[in-house]
Amino acid sequence: MKIHEKYNWKRLTPMDGHYFFGYYDRNPWNHDQTLHLTLKIDQCDRLPRPGETAEIGVVTMDAKYTPLTTTRAWCHQQGSMTLWLKHRPDCFIYNDYDEKAKKLVARIFQLGKGVVGQYDVPIYAMSPDGKWGVSLNFARIPRRGYTYADAPIPDNFTPSLEQDGLFLVNMQNGKVKLLVSYRKMYAIHPVPYELDDVYVWLNHAIFNCDSSRILWLLRNCHNPLAPSWKTYMYTVGIDGSDLRCPLPQFYWEGKISHQIWGRTPTEILIDAAWREKGHFDYVVFDESQLPLQAQLISKGLGPMGHTIFSPDGKLLLADTYPDANSMQHLAIVKADSGTVTPIGHFRHLKPAGAIGDVRNDLHPRWSPNGKIITVDSIHDRLRGIYALKI
Repeated sequence: MKIHEKYNWKRLTPMDGHYFFGYYDRNPWNHDQTLHLTLKIDQCDRLPRPGETAEIGVVTMDAKYTPLTTTRAWCHQQGSMTLWLKHRPDCFIYNDYDEKAKKLVARIFQLGKGVVGQYDVPIYAMSPDGKWGVSLNFARIPRRGYTYADAPIPDNFTPSLEQDGLFLVNMQNGKVKLLVSYRKMYAIHPVPYELDDVYVWLNHAIFNCDSSRILWLLRNCHNPLAPSWKTYMYTVGIDGSDLRCPLPQFYWEGKISHQIWGRTPTEILIDAAWREKGHFDYVVFDESQLPLQAQLISKGLGPMGHTIFSPDGKLLLADTYPDANSMQHLAIVKADSGTVTPIGHFRHLKPAGAIGDVRNDLHPRWSPNGKIITVDSIHDRLRGIYALKI
């Protein structure tokens, strides 16, 4: 199936298995943009089982794949959180399960040598300057397509309010500190009594453009085995100061699907259906200004999806979830005018890659120079990474 009549998309990965990278909020390219990280898995029909491995490798724009290592910490939506290290350009990190220690860690893999070290906690995201990582308790995430089979849901309904929360990792020396405890999050929660007798967890942590602040979600539900959750978005400085809750549940209510930092240190980009038309607009707001004042970037593609600014801030990548015909659409949006230009249409049929948390989302990603777009797609039956030069 041709992705677009005008644009020349290229499959980068082989057809001998399922290949993908993961989420849209991170960079898969190495420092000179010659190698793109990827995972290879055997199936896209069910969640991973404990002990089940994925193969980690790199692929080039010439579609040459090189397998490198394996991991037990992976999921269909976010992969293994693979990230290239800034201070060691020939190294990348990936989450894994340490069988001896019986815990999740982040391994350091050096090209040509193999595993050369590790961080004592799994890494969720890394700052753009490469100095900091952020970690959290993956086991508490009840959406099992966003965590790992070897991190089972804990028995304790309530986390340790003083010792668990959001952790900051020094990527140079590996030191870990608790940046924001659950206790501190509860203290500024808009509806603190709502957190009594509910299951709570954190996910979707990410650094802003100048590496000065972190954004994440605090969620709660009544049954972690069948989660239907409420969402509160928090932010904090990397020194632990200026803790905020700029986007409480009242703004969500099924009308926001994704959130990410924008073009400035305090700008946040979301897709929101606040106009009660079932249409998800692309909206930005300054998290330091409350009450919130939203600015419309574009009326968008209609359905909810993932959006992310280009490195120069002039363009947006925006995708959608499958429509009634199982088509997922991808577009480039001009930030100054809101003009939407479709650049790809991907048919993701059921059952392959379209069921619950094992589904295949496009998760569009920019290269650091803004000249290459990659997505994960299963429109050719086997999940793969596709690239477009612009």
